[in-house]
Amino acid sequence: MSKVIRIGTRDSELALYQAKAVKGQLEHLGHKAVLVPLKSTGDLVLDKPLYELGITGIFTRTLDIAMLNGDIDIAVHSLKDVPTVLPKGIVQAAVLKRGNVRDTLVFKKNEEFLSSKEAIIASGSLRRRAQWLNRYPSHTLVDLRGNVNSRLQKLEDSETWNGAIFAAAGIGRLDLRPEEAVNLEWMVPAPAQGAIMIAAMEEDEKTRAVLAEINHEETQISTSIERDFLNKLEGGCTAPIGALAYIKDEEVNFEGILLSKDGTKKIHVKRVKALGEHHDIAQWCADYVLERGGTRLMDTIKQSEKEINVFSTKSFTESQRLLLNEKVVAKSSDFIKISLNRIHPRFLKNEIKNVIITSQNAVEGLLTNFSAIELQFKNIYCVGRRTKKMIENRIGKVIHSEKNAKKLAHYLVEFMEGTEATYFCSDMRLDELPSILSENNIKVNEIEAYQTKLDSFKIPETAKGVMFYSPSTVQSFKKENTVEDTMTAFCIGETTAKEASKYFKNIKIAKVPTVESVIELVNESFIPA
Repeated sequence: MSKVIRIGTRDSELALYQAKAVKGQLEHLGHKAVLVPLKSTGDLVLDKPLYELGITGIFTRTLDIAMLNGDIDIAVHSLKDVPTVLPKGIVQAAVLKRGNVRDTLVFKKNEEFLSSKEAIIASGSLRRRAQWLNRYPSHTLVDLRGNVNSRLQKLEDSETWNGAIFAAAGIGRLDLRPEEAVNLEWMVPAPAQGAIMIAAMEEDEKTRAVLAEINHEETQISTSIERDFLNKLEGGCTAPIGALAYIKDEEVNFEGILLSKDGTKKIHVKRVKALGEHHDIAQWCADYVLERGGTRLMDTIKQSEKEINVFSTKSFTESQRLLLNEKVVAKSSDFIKISLNRIHPRFLKNEIKNVIITSQNAVEGLLTNFSAIELQFKNIYCVGRRTKKMIENRIGKVIHSEKNAKKLAHYLVEFMEGTEATYFCSDMRLDELPSILSENNIKVNEIEAYQTKLDSFKIPETAKGVMFYSPSTVQSFKKENTVEDTMTAFCIGETTAKEASKYFKNIKIAKVPTVESVIELVNESFIPA
C-alpha cells in the first residue's frame, strides 16, 4: 500500500505509546504510517448530530469524529474503553496481541492493611470498587481519576490512602509499575482489558486489508466474547461488570461477574467450551447471570443512573419499590429511627379498661416488655388497618379503628366507655388525640412505649416530591432540607399533612394510611406517557 496511513490517537502518554506500537508493526510490514494526535472535538464539524451516528464513548468520541471527517484513516484505542456498539460506518479492523489482563494494587507503604478492618483504597472504576468492597466490605473507596502518571502521583501525595488500583497493562507499558505492586488474580478484569484495538472506516477496504495483517486472532476471539457478554448484560448503562476469556489447550475458558455498585450483591459465572464450539458462550453466561437475579440488579443500577424525582422518608421493601411506575425514579431511606422503651410492670398492675394504640411501633414496644397473656386489655382502640391487624394477631380484639388519630379521638368522645384511657405512644408526637379527649373531660394516661429519633440527610436537588408517613418524618426532613415551591408532599394521612403544610405549598393525602396508598398517589402524579 503506497499511501501513508494516518493514525489517530489521543495525546496522553499511554495513548501515544499504543499508537506507536501500531505504527511500529505497520512499518515492520513495509507500510508507511504517521501519528495524528488529537485533543478535543472543539474544532471538528459534522453535518449530522452525534446521536444519529451512534457516537457515545467518552474516550473514543474525538477519534470517531476525526475519522468520519476524513482527517485520519485509523484510530487506536484501549479496547476496554470502546463502546460495544460502534458508530455507523466504523468497524473494528484489528486487535494487537493482548498484554497483562489483570488489575494491579499499588501500595502506599506495604500490604499489611489488607488484614485490617479499616483501609482507604483509591480507584475510579465502578467494577474495581464493587469487587474490592465485596471482598473487603469495611474498607473505604475513594475516587481516583486522571492519566496514569497523575494517579500515581496522587497516591504518593496522599497521607491517608493505603493503596490504589490500576490496570497492569497501563502501568507496565509506561514502565511505571512499582516493584511492590501485586496483580489481583481474584479480581475479574474489565472486558477486553489489556487489548489495543484499531478502528477503520468500513468502506476503506484497502486499509482494513493492511490491518488484518497485524490482527492477533486469539486476542480477537477472547475479547469479542468478553464484549459480547458485556453488551448482552449492559443494556446501555454503566454497571460493575467483569469478563475474562482465554484459550488454552484448544478450549475457551470464560469467567464473568456482575455486582451491585456497593459490592453487596455478586453474580458469578464460569464456562468452558471447545474452540470452534464457543460461539454461544457469551449468550449462555449472560442468560445465566440474568436468570439468577441479574435482571433485577441491572434494573436497579439503571434506575440509580436516572435523576431522582421522588424521595421516600421510609425505606421501601422490594415489593413496594416494584409498585412504582417507570416515570418515578425514587430513592428511599428511614428518616426516623425507633428505639423501644422499657415499660414498667406497674402500668399493668390493674386491668386497663380503655387502651389507645396509634402505631405498630407501640405494639412492638408492648410485646417487647410483656407476653400477650399479660396484656389483658378490655377495650382496644387503634389507628390504621395494619396496626389493627397486628394487634388482633398478637394481642387481642380491637373494638374500633379509624384512619387517623383525630377521627379516633372524636369517636372516643362519643362512644368510649368511661372517662379514662391509656395511650401507648412515642416521646415525639404531634397528633391532636390527647388534647381533644382532655377538652371533653376524658383523662389520658400517656405511656411512652418507644422513642423516635430524627435521622435525616440532604436529599438530591432533582427530587420534585417527598413521601411522608408521620409528622416526625416531616420534622426530620426539614432539619436538613430546604423546601422548594415546586415540591409536593405526598402524605400518608391528615395529621402528617397538617405538619407538612407548615413548609409545603403542594400537599397530597393518600386515600388510606398505607405505604402502598402513598405510592399510588405518587404514580398518579407521574403518569407514564
